[in-house]
Amino acid sequence: MPIRPTAAQLAWQQDGFGLFLHFGINTFNGQEWSDGSLDPATFDPTELDARQWVGTAVAAGAGYVVLTAKHHDGFCLWPTGTTDYSVATSPWRGGRGDVVAELAEACRAAGIGLGLYLSPWDRHADCYDDPEAYDAFYLRQLTELCTGYGPLYELWFDGAGSEGRTYDWDAVMAVVDEHQPDAMVFNMGRPTIRWVGNEDGLAADPCRYTVDSTGISVYDDGTTRLGALQYLPPECDVPIRRNWFWQPDDLDTLKSLDHLLAIWYHSVGLGAGLLLNVPPDRSGRIDPADRERLLELREELGRRFARPEAATLTAGADGTVVARFPEPVVLDHLELREDLSDGQRIDGHEVRADDRVLASGHTVGVRRLHAFPAVEVRELRIRLAGADARLLAVHGFRTGHGTDPVRPEPHTPVEKLDGGRPS
Repeated sequence: MPIRPTAAQLAWQQDGFGLFLHFGINTFNGQEWSDGSLDPATFDPTELDARQWVGTAVAAGAGYVVLTAKHHDGFCLWPTGTTDYSVATSPWRGGRGDVVAELAEACRAAGIGLGLYLSPWDRHADCYDDPEAYDAFYLRQLTELCTGYGPLYELWFDGAGSEGRTYDWDAVMAVVDEHQPDAMVFNMGRPTIRWVGNEDGLAADPCRYTVDSTGISVYDDGTTRLGALQYLPPECDVPIRRNWFWQPDDLDTLKSLDHLLAIWYHSVGLGAGLLLNVPPDRSGRIDPADRERLLELREELGRRFARPEAATLTAGADGTVVARFPEPVVLDHLELREDLSDGQRIDGHEVRADDRVLASGHTVGVRRLHAFPAVEVRELRIRLAGADARLLAVHGFRTGHGTDPVRPEPHTPVEKLDGGRPS
């Protein structure tokens, strides 16, 4: 029998799109992975406006944001009681600021989810080399975040830098279970969602929601066995520029609209979630160029998919599903949606108009987009593979862009370009 998702997993899948906010001491020092020795005095975003971050996310159609509350350098964006390496020893807000609190308030006001990234790897903490001491340290940080800022939508546990390291995940998950039981847990511990396996923002077909292993890090080709099949839909993370943190010299790497559209088709359009990194700059605001490109993406997606043609579904005599439109329509896109309440069931699908195959593939999932040359149809016949396979809905669109999007070129992490992961 298929494994059923939780209500929280289904809600996360329906949202489908969030913004990643890489922000911290690296932002002010031209680095991606610093070693924990940067001076807290360099952190001073004089115009920080979390409402602008969230307003950008809402305008882009995102359902949630994920902030790097602590990256690998160990610098904390909230006034933690565990270390002085935090905003409390920076000049920002006179040492009385709390980035997490300001973002949490902005998210509540806008009605979108707040996700927090708490790096397990910590390059500043002296206790990191003592696993027992560091586990206690990390649990204190996690408890602060899970109890101080209201409901959390997602907790992001990045495996980078932790290759070969074992943490006390039972204790970590006990904190989550007690204080944030509805939060999605990304990739480590006892995950409820998983990493797609690359930093290009790209899923594949089939896009499996039920797996028995996950990848942990882009720097480790191995997988972590889960011990049993689990319902773990994938999240695709990718930066809007070459770097994850805002840098002053990489505007030329800002992804084009066509590139972002191709990412959308190969993530959201393949039934995965998309977490697009749009980092605040040194002023503490989303860079105008990034914001403009993001809103261009939203506008184009709206233009393409804002006017769906809904089909009525009936069972065909030959075992197919017949999708019938009220009148003949010209289409160049289809969106298929599977009822996932009892788990993922559809293993394959083929869509025909008369004797012509318009689209085919494996996964339908929460949403599946197909693009094809424009065709006039009144009726489609959809053949499904999978036990008790069902379609929740079929929508057609006429976008003027009915061709398969080109798969984007792979994203090369900065650390690999620089000769390997920092020591």
